[in-house]
Amino acid sequence: MTRQRVMRAQPEYLEAAMILEVAVLDVIPGQEAAFQAAFAVAETILSSMRGYHSHQLQQCLEKDNRYLLLVEWEKLEHHTEGFRQSPRYEEWSALLHHYYDPFPEVQHYRKIVQPRSP
Repeated sequence: MTRQRVMRAQPEYLEAAMILEVAVLDVIPGQEAAFQAAFAVAETILSSMRGYHSHQLQQCLEKDNRYLLLVEWEKLEHHTEGFRQSPRYEEWSALLHHYYDPFPEVQHYRKIVQPRSP
C-alpha cells in the first residue's frame, strides 16, 4: 500500500511565510572575538542580498564558542541559489568559514503555526 501526500490549502498568513535558515556555528575555541568582528563585516553582505528579510546571531550561554545563526528569507531559492551562488558568497566565505570547526550544517524551516493576535 502506498501513501499519498495530502495537499491542504494553507491559511493565507502561512502562504506568505518566510523561510528560516538555521545554522549552529561551532567556532574554534579562543577565536570568538575575532569571529564576532568578522561577522560584523559579513552581515552587511548578507543583508544586501535579494530576498533577505532579517537575521540574528546568538551566542550560547553554556558553550562560549557556539553560535546560532537565524536568517529569514522570502524564498528558499534566495538563500540556496541567490546568495550561495553569488560572488558575494565568496566574500562571506573568506571572512567566516575558517573560524568553523566542524563546518556547520545548514537547515531550512517553514512556519506551520502562527501565534494569534491578542
